[in-house]
Order: sequence, then structure tokens, then C-alpha cells
Amino acid sequence: MKEKGKIWMNGKLVPFKNAKVHVLTHALHYSTSIFEGIRCYNTANGSAIFRLTEHVDRFFNSAKLYSMKMQFSKKEITDAIIKTIKANGLQECYVRPLAYYGFGTMGLTPTPNKVDVSIACWEWAMGEGKAGKFSGAKCKVSSWLKIDSRFQPMQAKAASNYANAALARVEALDNGYDEAIMLNIHGKVAEGSAENIFVVKNDIIKTPPLSAGGLDGITRDSVIKIIEENGGSIIERDLERGDLYSADEIFMTGTAAEVKSVTQIDKVIIGDAKIGKITKELQKSFLDAAMGNDKRFLPWLTFI
Repeated sequence: MKEKGKIWMNGKLVPFKNAKVHVLTHALHYSTSIFEGIRCYNTANGSAIFRLTEHVDRFFNSAKLYSMKMQFSKKEITDAIIKTIKANGLQECYVRPLAYYGFGTMGLTPTPNKVDVSIACWEWAMGEGKAGKFSGAKCKVSSWLKIDSRFQPMQAKAASNYANAALARVEALDNGYDEAIMLNIHGKVAEGSAENIFVVKNDIIKTPPLSAGGLDGITRDSVIKIIEENGGSIIERDLERGDLYSADEIFMTGTAAEVKSVTQIDKVIIGDAKIGKITKELQKSFLDAAMGNDKRFLPWLTFI
């Protein structure tokens, strides 16, 4: 990442190198922070943020689940995201809003501390994260289980959830894989370390319900809506590890990943070890929506 441009912090744009927090910031010690990952695409009609409203709504829902008193409104955060992208002169980028309990009182209880908010963005060209885009990704079923909603709120996009995911990702990479797939405490498929997962068998598309422990992904929702709008359907049900091994196709979805193919789980080859037909179609359909080429989904784009 290049240290250039501006970062929005509590209402002000500051130089990249000056966007700092105190070492006693509460979130640094206790993972009391929430965030979003948002994409801005360089479309034929100008730069457009993908599903900005839904991302901001989830950002505030995550804050509510962590008892955060936000000092900014949804409109102010929305405007600040657009302002930050413009200030950095980026036509295509990844955007990271972050809310966190800041410096003040040290101790487990976060609520006496002020909730600070920052927004950063950096260049992110289409095609980054090639594993699964042009060739299938290799995934390992992790030995780490997905934390359960009885432990902490899984529908909050919270930093603490991703400590669990980071362990799974590192384990997968250390073992020569591209990504991890996590099971929940009941042995059912939850999601990848940072993506939702879909299985195709006999042209039927299935995905775990959110009750299995996965995040309510905005790309997940987008792909489901695209499938339904195109006359197809999705079955949401618990998936076993065996459902992964016996699948004809597997794909994963996420803001960074978009729609990526999986062609190997552990030592098992999925399908013919190539990106499947349905996955290819969805990759194209999603990109058409994100780039404004499918007029049905233009309301998903906020042009700046």
C-alpha cells in the first residue's frame, strides 16, 4: 500500500501519514471496532460506489450491536465516503470505513470511551486477487471452527470476528492453499475466511443459511438477487463437508473477491478442475451489474 493521499478522521481529511491513533486506543487492546469493505468501480459513466447505502446501513447496524454511540449520521458517513474518494483522485478503489472505541479509559468496558470514525481508500484495480478469477482457488477446510452467534454477534462486521478468520487463513496459506473454509460448531459449512460460499450440484445452487454463522454479505445478497432476477433460484440450507467434496462447482463471494471459483477442497478436485459454467455466468453477470452494464441493477450504483 502506498502512503499517499488523504484519510478522513472524525470529520477532517488528514494526510495519510498523519492518520494515527494512540497506543492505548481501546480497540487496539480489546478488538472493539467495526468496519466495512466497499468497492468503487470505474464504469463507462464514471466512478460508482457499489451498494453504498447497504454498506452504510450494515456499518451502523454493527455499531449498534457493539453499543457504539456514533457521532455522525448515516448521511454524514455517506458524504464522507464520497468526499474521501474524490480527495484521493481515485477512479477505482477499495474503501474502508472504521468505527472504534478510542483512547480514554483503559479496561474491558469500552462504553466510557469516545467512538472514533475513520475512512480510508486505496487503489484497487479489477482483477486483483487472481486466485479464483482466472483459475480456480484451492481451499482447505480449516481446523479452526467458526465462532458461534452465542459467543458474539456474527452479523456485526467486527474486528474481533476476523481474528478467528485470520487464524484459518494463515493455516490455509501455510499448507499451500489459497483460502480457508470454516465449519461451525455443529460441523456444518459456515463460510470462507472472508467470503460466503455457494455449492452447485446438478445445476442446483445451494448456500448455507446465515444461521450457520456466515456474515450477511452484500455481494452474497447481490448474487442471489441476480440469480433470481434471471429466473433462477437459490436453496439456503445447512451444508455438510461432503457437500463440498461432491459438488459440481463451488464459488465464493465477497467485496474483494467478487465471484471466485473454487476447484479444489483439501485434496479433492471439484468438477473438472476448471471454472464451472454457472460460476462463469455469475462472474459476468455480477461484473455487468457492478459496471453499470445491466440497467436492472443501476440503483445499486452511487455515481460520484
